[in-house]
Amino acid sequence: MQAQQGRRTRTPSLGGTSSIYSYASTTRTMSRSMKSLRVAWYKRPLVQDAFFTDIQTGAMLTAIFSMVVSLFTIATAILDMYCLGMTKPGVTHYGFYIMSFQFVYVGNNNVRNCLIVFALISAIAAMGLFVTACILMRALRKEIEKKMIPWLFAAGGFFAWRTFAIIFASIVNDMIFGYHISMCLLWVVFILFGIFGWVIVYSLYLELSDLTKLEDLAHLRMGTMSSLNMTQSIGGSRPTTPHSTVSTAQAV
Repeated sequence: MQAQQGRRTRTPSLGGTSSIYSYASTTRTMSRSMKSLRVAWYKRPLVQDAFFTDIQTGAMLTAIFSMVVSLFTIATAILDMYCLGMTKPGVTHYGFYIMSFQFVYVGNNNVRNCLIVFALISAIAAMGLFVTACILMRALRKEIEKKMIPWLFAAGGFFAWRTFAIIFASIVNDMIFGYHISMCLLWVVFILFGIFGWVIVYSLYLELSDLTKLEDLAHLRMGTMSSLNMTQSIGGSRPTTPHSTVSTAQAV
């Protein structure tokens, strides 16, 4: 009797222990599911609007701004390469009758070559930005988020490069001339607007990506439901259950 009583007293404790374990496993499962639902900060839209307009219009204005900046960069890069080439020692030219070359760098030859290379790279990067801006405008009209990716990479690299280039040019050039001062101020404004425009387009890209995922999930769910309905229609309108099988066996 004592042994049986001991067994009876131990039985609830075993049941209690298993329930604690199941509760702990359920808690861990819920915590893992909550962690899976969390979205990383870089995958969340950084802005919800463009201050004065909505995010879609802001992205379109950013594409137009990119095209204008790219054309401006190509024009100024060609001018810089021409002026630096004309002011090289030993070169004969007649540009003094058209414009003054006093603002052009005439110091170390290596620095001059660096300025020419910087202008050439800026022109090539601006061409890439112009092409991707055209692709971006088409992607914004049709709301195709995957075609926004080339512009995101091109604009990010372009404005990062121009930041480095304008800092270098502002250090080596004489900032007493109006051309260098205006170029420095203009590029500070262009870079700030370019960074803000990049944030707008990236936020719109994330929103469209989330909508695409929801649409794909909805299509998948509709396809699954339709397949289940077809399966039930093939098997008959009355579902077969174990209870019905057992009851039929007993009746037979």
